[in-house]
Amino acid sequence: MENVIEMHDINKSYSMGGSSLHVLKDINFTVGEGEFIAILGPSGSGKSTLMNVIGCMDNFDSGEYFLSGQAIHKMNDAKLTNVRNEYIGFIFQKYHLIAKYDMLRNVMMPLLLRGATSSEAEEVARERLIQLGMGERMHHKPNELSGGQQQRAAIARALVGNPKLLLADEPTGALDSNTGKEVLKLFGQLNEKGHTIVMITHDLNVAKSAKRIVRIVDGELFLNESD
Repeated sequence: MENVIEMHDINKSYSMGGSSLHVLKDINFTVGEGEFIAILGPSGSGKSTLMNVIGCMDNFDSGEYFLSGQAIHKMNDAKLTNVRNEYIGFIFQKYHLIAKYDMLRNVMMPLLLRGATSSEAEEVARERLIQLGMGERMHHKPNELSGGQQQRAAIARALVGNPKLLLADEPTGALDSNTGKEVLKLFGQLNEKGHTIVMITHDLNVAKSAKRIVRIVDGELFLNESD
């Protein structure tokens, strides 16, 4: 089984008023292809910083990070932008949909940024929206949809480029409990189809929907824990 994520001794600090805050401490973390892992931690634990590093949105001070064999620690910002677009599908708590576009256009955006033609992007976006039960809502704008529908569209957008990794940041945080359960069930179905998912959460009940839970506490990662 190929490793989608391989991290060796990752450290990250921030300067704060003349002192240094050590946020990530010697992180060693491996995610195999097809895994569904939850990173569980309270506010201030370092989980958001770890998510940003996994998502190639933030640099780190030392260590090695390989994403599907790509040496992230050796890349400049331009290459990291390409990696984010090609290898990672992001799912956020607040959806991050573009208000002036309908769902179809929102889902097309990653492919358009990658250089696909409008017709190519539209065909794949339609397919993904239909797959996620949003076929009848694809011409609605975000403010015309429920939170659950917006999150389904956001998941369709994350899937449209066939990424190696789905990275979900508190994906049920803005949803009511029933809708949240539906979204987590959808994650399980996507994982059964072979998608690799890493989900960041502070909620143990949400984390339990994953197949493996790792905990982050004060910047240290504790592996192979389950509840």
